[in-house]
Amino acid sequence: MKKLLTVILAASLVFSFCACGEEANESKELVMTTGNETGTYYAYGTVLANYVSKKTDYSITAVAGKGSKANIEDMDADLAQLGFCQSDVMSYAYNGERLFDGKKITNFSAVAALYMEQLQIVTTNPDVKTVSDLAGKVVSVGESGSGTYFNALDVLSAYGMTEDDISPVYQSFSDSAESLKDGKIDAAFIVAGAPTNAITDLATGKDVNLVEIDAEHINSLLESCPYYNAYTVPADMYKGMTSDVQTVAIAAMVLARDDVSEDAVYSFLKTIFEDTAAVTEQNAKGSELDLTFASSVTSVPFHKGAVKFFSENSITVSGK
Repeated sequence: MKKLLTVILAASLVFSFCACGEEANESKELVMTTGNETGTYYAYGTVLANYVSKKTDYSITAVAGKGSKANIEDMDADLAQLGFCQSDVMSYAYNGERLFDGKKITNFSAVAALYMEQLQIVTTNPDVKTVSDLAGKVVSVGESGSGTYFNALDVLSAYGMTEDDISPVYQSFSDSAESLKDGKIDAAFIVAGAPTNAITDLATGKDVNLVEIDAEHINSLLESCPYYNAYTVPADMYKGMTSDVQTVAIAAMVLARDDVSEDAVYSFLKTIFEDTAAVTEQNAKGSELDLTFASSVTSVPFHKGAVKFFSENSITVSGK
């Protein structure tokens, strides 16, 4: 009899533990990490979080973050359940490369590609007209170990340059803008959806130019780094610009921990794609919401909720 009671008690404890685990995974309150408060991740992430929270039973809180790498690490530590991330950094984490060399993280899945993030080389120095002109100049290459940092190295490499050919500083978007404003640096690499608040604000008081990556070097970059796409920043993007600028871009992704419920991710996607015009009214990036593009980045499997959503829209994606 005592043995039977022990078995029943043990079974009850196991059931309770599992039930609690399921309840945690089915939480209606989710945290989504974004980026610096002057960047597109934070501005757009806040809009999406508030919009989904108003339209569904889920409460999503968008919080400022330190960017792609930190967002994945926060999800890995369960400090956040959703996160914004560059598509290249997402792949680095999943494969244990570059930023994540020796520390592979695979407990997350892709939710959707939202928009393109332009690689913007911003300068207030009229002598800097090409990437080659950055040689010997003081240049912000993003925070140390960030996605922007590796994007900067990729572009320099396409021109036969390395970090040693410039005087690098390692600053966030907002700090880079302040340094440009104060004349402390000659240029800054900023990888974010254009228009980017930090650059827009800078352009109100300074003459701002974007450095072009010419077609020959874009092709070279795409050959060695296929996760980039050629992109044209239109002349009216920032005050003071007089012509279109050729550059490259990568996809801005939303990711989710694998243990986030299928319904949570499904509801997130269904809600933001149900009325893209309403999202666009709150943030211009909503105009880039597109089902084909959203499902196009396949280097990491999609979350089960995303698989369900895309399937209902006649799109097949690979999930876990």
